[in-house]
Amino acid sequence: MTLPDAFASVIYVDPPFNTGTVQKRSRVKATVSPDDTGTRVGFGGRRYDVERIASSAYADSFDDFEAFFMPRIEASLRCLTKDGSLFVHLDYREVHYVKVALDRLLGRARFMNEIIWAYDYGGRPKNRWPAKHDTILWYALDREDYVFDFAAIDRIPYMAPKLVGEAKAKTGKTPTDVWWHTIVPTNGREKTGYPTQKPFGLLSRLVKVHSRPGDVVLDFFAGSGTTGDAAAKNDRGFVLIDENPDAIVIMEKRLAPFKPELTRL
Repeated sequence: MTLPDAFASVIYVDPPFNTGTVQKRSRVKATVSPDDTGTRVGFGGRRYDVERIASSAYADSFDDFEAFFMPRIEASLRCLTKDGSLFVHLDYREVHYVKVALDRLLGRARFMNEIIWAYDYGGRPKNRWPAKHDTILWYALDREDYVFDFAAIDRIPYMAPKLVGEAKAKTGKTPTDVWWHTIVPTNGREKTGYPTQKPFGLLSRLVKVHSRPGDVVLDFFAGSGTTGDAAAKNDRGFVLIDENPDAIVIMEKRLAPFKPELTRL
């Protein structure tokens, strides 16, 4: 299957981070114990049987991450519209090297923003500052002509609303290049079981601002399908690609209400 030229106004990719580990996450399913012998006690003393369900998993280790990643980026650029944008989501392990590689490929003038996704969860080591952010690199194919819908930005509350006045406090302020957003809650309805799932709110903001209704978004490290979910719920089309069979199953189930066309290669 060959994708057409210039069909996507946004390419967003969230590739493996080269953590050197196998990425996996198990889920817990609790059901009311019919004979009241369950191992977990809940509200009112009710007992539950607990079943651990293995999640999808993949090896996240590369000897040469740039050699794995950059040819895929280069091949995808022809899919962008002339006013399109590329977003690359990584963490501290590879983002600096990929930034230099992207500057070489696209030219430094096309670099627009380094967006920081900041969150707060997990352990806090005592021998270094805890790593609690990812980085999203934004490049515009044409820095003089790109989609940026300022009016579509979701507003956030002022920290001191009384100091800015009632009108501004009611409207809220626009976010900066640091986006505070919680991870997908472990027991939340949004959770799919995919180990590196990104939150809907993060992708929804990106899609709304950097594309128009009716545009198409491309994600070729689609994982749990959050990009497609955000695109569909904001009246955009989507093309999602992933080589992990478990990811395909999760996306197919998650996006079933939008009746996507599924092609297995």
